[in-house]
Amino acid sequence: MTPELREEFFRLWFDVSQAGGAVGFMPPVTERQIRPAALERADSVTAGAVRMLAGYEGGRLAATAFLKPNDDYKSAHWATVILVMVDPALQGGGRGRQLIEETVAMARDAGLEALHLEVRGGTGTERFYEGSGFKEAGRLPGALRFGDDYRDNIQMWLPLA
Repeated sequence: MTPELREEFFRLWFDVSQAGGAVGFMPPVTERQIRPAALERADSVTAGAVRMLAGYEGGRLAATAFLKPNDDYKSAHWATVILVMVDPALQGGGRGRQLIEETVAMARDAGLEALHLEVRGGTGTERFYEGSGFKEAGRLPGALRFGDDYRDNIQMWLPLA
């Protein structure tokens, strides 16, 4: 995780958030909101707490996905997929689907048996993941709050075995 990659990751997260991507923030966002979260995520990659999949286009970071393993031995056979992002200028060309396919392959290579992810209700994102085989496993109504805007937290599951 070089200083340059840290900055590219921050910039990607900021751009995706500003474009309305459901990646932890609601637009409009400021750099001051996203930078601490980006640095924390980059530090977790450096520490080996999460695995990062990075996609490049034109020599720059254009997409990310992360696998967050479980610390508890009882659930060490599956991981959570977080921060799946594609540069807004590059969306719609199948890069997101390819990113998920690579993430699933990385999980299989790591010997994982299943993947979990959470999506924000009201964005339609669950349909994208359903297209890759994820199924809704549960829903927490109104569990996400952005000011006065409450959204469901949709839990999704993909068996790999």
